Amino acid sequence: MEILKFFFWFCLFLVFYSYVGYGIVLFFLVQIKRLFTNEKVNFNDQYQPDVTFVVAAFNEQDWIEDKIRNCIAFDYPKNKIHLLFVTDGCSDRTPDMVKEYPWPEEVSWSLHHSPERKGKIAAVERIMEFVKTPIVIYTDANTDVNAAAIKEIVKHYENPQVGAVAGEKRISMGSKDAANAAGEGIYWKYESMLKRWDSELHTVVGAAGELFSLRTELFQAVPQDTVIEDFYMTLRIAQKGYKVRYEPAAFAVESSSASVKEELKRKIRIAAGGLQAISRLTPLLNIFKYGMLSFQYISHRVLRWTLAPLALPIILILNIQLALTGDPLYTYILYAQLAFYAAALIGYLLETRQLKLKAFFIPYYFCIMNYAVYMGFFRFVKGSQSVVWEKAKRAA
Repeated sequence: MEILKFFFWFCLFLVFYSYVGYGIVLFFLVQIKRLFTNEKVNFNDQYQPDVTFVVAAFNEQDWIEDKIRNCIAFDYPKNKIHLLFVTDGCSDRTPDMVKEYPWPEEVSWSLHHSPERKGKIAAVERIMEFVKTPIVIYTDANTDVNAAAIKEIVKHYENPQVGAVAGEKRISMGSKDAANAAGEGIYWKYESMLKRWDSELHTVVGAAGELFSLRTELFQAVPQDTVIEDFYMTLRIAQKGYKVRYEPAAFAVESSSASVKEELKRKIRIAAGGLQAISRLTPLLNIFKYGMLSFQYISHRVLRWTLAPLALPIILILNIQLALTGDPLYTYILYAQLAFYAAALIGYLLETRQLKLKAFFIPYYFCIMNYAVYMGFFRFVKGSQSVVWEKAKRAA
């Protein structure tokens, strides 16, 4: 029985640490660093290097004109921005709409199109030879990037130790949201907070493809079957000893997924890609070599894609066994677990309802996230997750 108790508490701690505990530890580590270092970075407003802003678009005819207008509106010298649109594999009018747009004369832009669709990473690698600026910024066509994003990103590159900068991903939500919007929005707000602290403590571990950048000279081709290339590329840069900074003042806004089913497709793909990345970045698990980077990587990413989801059913099974012994502590914990999963079930039943009450949606989204890891694991093992994937439908 003592062995069961040990494994129960170990698994419970593992899940708690992966989703909440690391955030608490990170907060205190950042506070301690502030006490002893008192670092304050003064950015040079006159530092305005040339940048290439890459927009990856696949069948985005409904969004592409808005994206072009979004790009033209950047608060950054127009003669220092080159807009590069890559539309490989598009079967709609996206490439034609880019060419036919009434571009202002002062805007530098180019279109790169190939009829063959090989995935985003293949498209990015193909067009990198056309990037002649010291900094390259990547974004997706269905996002709205704030006007100050470029100047907020490039200010970090005056520090030669910074190899990449990640922007913030935001989910647009109305006053009333369905389960997917509520859960997705809350999740990304929490993730953004962790990334801010990660960046301040040492480095961000991975970037979201909606908006991230790197020094062009540090770009390195990755395997063509890489599923989440943004995460893999930026971690490779961190592995080389460069810092990956997080800049919340540069953000990309996109609509939530149209439904939890659509969000689940995206989560499964990310989980499969995360497990693939872990298998290819095994040296980063060596905390004796990479120190703080390994600690952040394991705490923030690896546990969520491996041991934490595995621990959840074990906790429930062990809890039932321990509660049957009559110990009231384990009985109360079991009641709490059952209440949590009941809330998740209610969230499932209310998935498509437009409600302000979001309490039930958080447990539901949490369960969906962990279910996606199991499904992603099977795809990873079978090698069935293609880099060419079906886009999740976004809410209108």
